[in-house]
Amino acid sequence: MRFIFPLLCVCNALTIVAHVMGAQAMAQTTASPSGAVLRVGDFEEIVVTATRSPQLLYKIGSSVTVLDKPAIDKTQIVAVSELLALTPGVTFSRNGGTGSTTALRIRGAETDQTAVVIDGVKLNDPAAPGGGYNFGNMLVGDIDRIEILRGAQSTLWGSQAIGGVVNMVTAVPDQPFEAAFDAEGGARGTAYGRAGLGGTSDRVTWRLAGAYFTDGGFSTFANGREDDGYRNIGMSGRADAALSDQVSLDLRAVYSDARTDLDGFPAPVFAFADTREYEKTQEFVGYAGVNFATSGGRLKNRIAYSYTDTDRGNFNPDQTVTDRTFIARGRNNRIEYQGTYAVAPGWTSVFGLEYERSSFETSAPSPFDPEPVPLRAHVGLTSGYAQVQGDIAQGLTLTAGLRYDDHETFGHQLLGQVAAAWALNDGDTVLRASFGQGFKAPTLYQLYSIFGNLNLQPEDADSWDAGIEHHLLDDTVALSAVAFYRKTKNQIDFVSCPGANPLCVVGLFGVYDNIARTRAKGIELAATVEMDSVTVGANYTYTDAENRVSGNSNFGKHLARRPNHVANLTADYAMTEAISAGLTVRAVGKAFDNPSNTNVLKSYTVVDLRASWQITDVAEVYARMENVFDQTYQTTRDYGTAGRGVFAGVRARF
Repeated sequence: MRFIFPLLCVCNALTIVAHVMGAQAMAQTTASPSGAVLRVGDFEEIVVTATRSPQLLYKIGSSVTVLDKPAIDKTQIVAVSELLALTPGVTFSRNGGTGSTTALRIRGAETDQTAVVIDGVKLNDPAAPGGGYNFGNMLVGDIDRIEILRGAQSTLWGSQAIGGVVNMVTAVPDQPFEAAFDAEGGARGTAYGRAGLGGTSDRVTWRLAGAYFTDGGFSTFANGREDDGYRNIGMSGRADAALSDQVSLDLRAVYSDARTDLDGFPAPVFAFADTREYEKTQEFVGYAGVNFATSGGRLKNRIAYSYTDTDRGNFNPDQTVTDRTFIARGRNNRIEYQGTYAVAPGWTSVFGLEYERSSFETSAPSPFDPEPVPLRAHVGLTSGYAQVQGDIAQGLTLTAGLRYDDHETFGHQLLGQVAAAWALNDGDTVLRASFGQGFKAPTLYQLYSIFGNLNLQPEDADSWDAGIEHHLLDDTVALSAVAFYRKTKNQIDFVSCPGANPLCVVGLFGVYDNIARTRAKGIELAATVEMDSVTVGANYTYTDAENRVSGNSNFGKHLARRPNHVANLTADYAMTEAISAGLTVRAVGKAFDNPSNTNVLKSYTVVDLRASWQITDVAEVYARMENVFDQTYQTTRDYGTAGRGVFAGVRARF
């Protein structure tokens, strides 16, 4: 248990326990991938929607970027990971082309230290070694907006939010009937089609959508000659029904079925090379909730059940007896209650309880044992949280919260978060600062697999950031700067055996243990300029993430796949009301592929061009050229990346 005296002083003064389940976050304004939010209209009228309750923009104390649908469409990007990488503090590495294992990192944190949410449901995979989410199969599809929260957010989001949170929301209709259709094709045999329809009435709002993506790919092995393709079928649906003026019902579901060609390590060579191996992944997300208001509407309640199921399987058609080489299934069942209470004018509180039961099952079939007994385990986690937000002075808003978790295996944890936002000069300048504690519970795989360790402790972190946002020239220019710092201890790493670790026993290949300490610090700079026909957005992130384990041979060395320098530039020019053109430039500095910093990933710059033509009120045609200069680079050692490619498509909105 951890104690934060200033935070407890604030929370003990409250008469209502509070917490916002996913606070901080989303501007209903025109947003640029650069990360600088452009205000539209009067400052006081702008509403920021946190994931569960509305907020005014100037009240948000944490660092956040919001991408709305126009910003997403403008980039023409297909993979969500590539879209997120245009925002401050976010990087990714991928083991090949679209659909390959993709690790997303926020401010230098581990990939499994980012909480990922879609339509209110967390997407972590309990069967993955680190329990994180693989962004490989997450395509834009019917996603309508994305919010990225940076910094430790475990008070609000629980385990896995040490680095931050990525929250995605699918489209919600605002017309009695509406439909959308997108189709594109291009290089490497790529074809991508999306369709959605829905509507809203006085009582019911509904939406159904589907997507299909395929490409012939390129070699996953950087020096290979065999193309490794990808196919993804996705579907989503939602229905919101107002049963009365005070009671409503929400139903949501997201499903994807993907196949990804891989390259592996064929026997007897055991060297990375072209192979015919492939992976199949099926993911399902379900949510059902009831919302009701009491106390004259001041207390809003939500009771919900959510479920996620991730099935993964690896196959080698050249293997005898059985073509299966690995099978994994991870499931989460969660029941939750959340209440939002209007304490007084300018003061709101949110509070709740959650129970999550996670389970996993894995096995590794082989010609010698084609039907092995699966390894199975499950664990429960009970949580309570509370947060309050209030105006303590003119333009000054304070947010404070606590969270308590009780894990069936490693016990309990108490942590908190505080944030402040101070709007000055009639809102033209906003100062922000936040402090958050994060923790990540050991995963089922780390606890109960053959490499597991039941004595593991949760990873924990302290995270600070402070920044300023300034608008000038009648809001045509927006500037922001944020400094951040995070230290993490008890980080769980895989220890190879044999070795000095007392957990190593004869015959054991390795074991998980709390051996790592890390530190990450840096700055994020962003700017957006909007003129009559030109919009330019830019950001730069400096991240210094390093090993801090005293006495370790890697002490002071950079963490793997965390470049020190990343810069993004987006520019769009409206030639007429209907025709526009733009470019995106992403420059990534040198990084290292291993903890000892002996394998270097060279710096690279990728330039993309795009254009669009609104041919009617409902139809638009577009085209883009990716990697214009055919840059050769790697985000993971020995894994290939896409070369130059041209794509074209059409969008229709009815």
